Order: sequence, then C-alpha cells, then structure tokens
Amino acid sequence: MDGLFLNFALGGGHCITLACALSQSLHSRGKLTYILDGDNIRHGLNRDLSFRAEDRSENIRRIGEVAKLFADAGVICITSLISPYQKDRDACRALLPEGDFIEVFIDVPLHVCEARDPKGLYKLARAGKIKGFTGIDDPYEPPCGCEIVLQQKGSECKSPKDMAEIVISYLEKSGHLKA
Repeated sequence: MDGLFLNFALGGGHCITLACALSQSLHSRGKLTYILDGDNIRHGLNRDLSFRAEDRSENIRRIGEVAKLFADAGVICITSLISPYQKDRDACRALLPEGDFIEVFIDVPLHVCEARDPKGLYKLARAGKIKGFTGIDDPYEPPCGCEIVLQQKGSECKSPKDMAEIVISYLEKSGHLKA
C-alpha cells in the first residue's frame, strides 16, 4: 500500500474533528492511518517552538518530515494543524512524490471559526491577550492549488462524516485507495 500525506488547512476544532472522521472511515476500509494534530505535536516534538513566523515555519517543516516518514512506511498520514503560509505548505508538498500530498482546504468564514472556538482563543486574541494569532493579527494565506476544498456557506455545515466522505471519494477517484 502506498502512503499519503493529507494536510487539512484551517485551525480550530474543525480540522481535528474531520481528521478523526476520515481516519475512522479509512480504517473501516482497511487502511492504516495516523493523525498528526498540531496541538499534540507542540506538546512534545515541537515544544521548543514559539508562534513567531519563523517558528511556525519550523513547526510545519518538522511535521512535514514526520508525515513523510509515515507515508514512506505506507501509512496515510493526516495532519490537522494551522499552516498559515503557502510557502510552508509548498515545502511539505515537495517532500513527497507528485500526487502523494493532498491538501484539503476547509474554507470556513472567520466569524464561524470564532463562534465555534471551544478554547476561547479567538476571544482572547480579539482582546489583545494573544498576539500573532492566525486570522486576527497574523495572516492566513488561503491555499492555492489545493486538491480538495470543503466550503461552508452561511450557517449550513456538512457533518464531519459527510466531509470525510468527500475526501474518500476524491481518494477513490484518484486511485489512492486501491488494494
């Protein structure tokens, strides 16, 4: 089995919820997966990094290298993290053979991210208590050329399972889920 690097681009609980639903769906199809979550990685492997731009880039670089190792071992590695800069996502893409890095952009309006923020981080950033917060006082560069866009319009939102099925459909059509 060939490994893949699936990168979910957006912050907050949206990505990890979708990553878990996708992982469960792939497991039910007999596929081996592993989720690299940005929060968990920062508590261990990348605990020495801050949220300054250069450290954010190093965070993504390290995660990309780990994801490549998983993919090389035949595992579908799903990353769920804030990767705000296009150059960092492009560098991760360059680590793998063409077609093995799949970028999924969860296109959700900022106000929806703020409304769903379980940790209250957006509120703290708006109050000036967190500096350099992506989407508030630090830029987020939407992906250009991503393979999959999961877009939320208005208050309607597909369930994580439904969004995972969109990703599964792409993987099937592109031949990534062949036995």
